[in-house]
Amino acid sequence: MLPMYCRHLEDKMITGVIGTGHLGYHHARILGGITGRTVPIFDTDTDRMNKLASELDIRPYRNLDSLIEECDSVVVACPTSSHYHVVLKALKAGVHVLVEKPISASTDQGQEMVDMADDMNLILAVGHSERFNPAILAAADLIDDPLFVEGHRMAPFNPRGTDVSVVLDLMIHDIDLVLSFVRSPVVSVQASGMPVLSDNVDIASARIQFENRCVVNMTASRISREQVRKLRFFQHRKYVSVDFAARKVEAYRMADGRIEPVLVTVSEGDALTAELNDFRMSCETGCAPTVSGLDGLNALRSAQIISGKIQEAMEELPISSE
Repeated sequence: MLPMYCRHLEDKMITGVIGTGHLGYHHARILGGITGRTVPIFDTDTDRMNKLASELDIRPYRNLDSLIEECDSVVVACPTSSHYHVVLKALKAGVHVLVEKPISASTDQGQEMVDMADDMNLILAVGHSERFNPAILAAADLIDDPLFVEGHRMAPFNPRGTDVSVVLDLMIHDIDLVLSFVRSPVVSVQASGMPVLSDNVDIASARIQFENRCVVNMTASRISREQVRKLRFFQHRKYVSVDFAARKVEAYRMADGRIEPVLVTVSEGDALTAELNDFRMSCETGCAPTVSGLDGLNALRSAQIISGKIQEAMEELPISSE
């Protein structure tokens, strides 16, 4: 079951944002509203950073070290290739970290980040924001022992994010969600995929079997004409469908030989705001964040296994003579 996120609290903690791209912009905007104070930001792209600082009336920093020195905690929203360097720098300075997904470019780097946070007794959270989607929070109590799971995550093409495969860009959300519910070791993985509009895999399908016999089929595409974000859970005498985009839950159960609907009320709320509040609460109280560094590492590890299977399948394809 997913733990409930912590609610907003009044505090004096300073949280900075490193990286002012799409997600960094929203982190800075929301943090300003949560804290009611100026949010420190840093980006190597000074023009983009200064534009954001002017738009949101927040404070830009000339270098990373000066921002880290000013903060108690930071949100790392720079490119994945920079996560390792930036996160370690913050942790070494005694600063709590929320790093966007994926946790790092490799599992070795991710493990080092997790180990350092543990050694320093610091919070390391990972930005798998779908864990805070109101729909999955509403459905969580109905999902107890999945036997079969179907996931579909599709989006129109956008050059942003194509520096990594669709597995690390989109599918990793569903990987993390599935791992949070299916508490069992993975025993087998099958996967296939293909680059279509970018140099990396743009569409992928994976089948994961767990030791407890649960089977998960996931499809992710960033070349779709429509946006789809759904997970369907099949359980003994129960079915739960979660639509993350529409924020709706559809559920049915078998009772007395009849199939009947289960009413599920989805609350209002913003996932990114909940994620930031959860992180800041963890920093203040020492309670574990909803998505820990280890959770992020486990999701990355499974994603890389899937990516490896896709690469193997692509290498086995016959080469066209044309």
